[in-house]
Amino acid sequence: QEKLVESGGGLVQPGGSLRLSCTASGFTLSGYLMKWYRQAPGVERELVATITTGDGTYYTDSVKGRFTISRDNAKNTVYLQMNSLKPEDTAVYYCNARYFVKDIWGRGTQVTVSS
Repeated sequence: QEKLVESGGGLVQPGGSLRLSCTASGFTLSGYLMKWYRQAPGVERELVATITTGDGTYYTDSVKGRFTISRDNAKNTVYLQMNSLKPEDTAVYYCNARYFVKDIWGRGTQVTVSS
């Protein structure tokens, strides 16, 4: 069964850092376009970052310079390093893998930025 599991969320103070992990099972994510999305209460799901199979990256403007997406194919894992966190980064963060018609989602991990 193809599956993604996110981890690493939690409560952090403004200005702090977290690293989210997304580990795949049942498939090899090296051939997939990998994305991180987030969704805050009452808000549409938002694309945060993308990494291509060639390690090209894309970030939404609000996280540029603060977040870094990366992949470790040997561990079948994608990461989202989040620095200088702000209260507006509070959301459930979801991992997504895409390859042609395949569209695989994790269940999400909660990130709360609050003092």
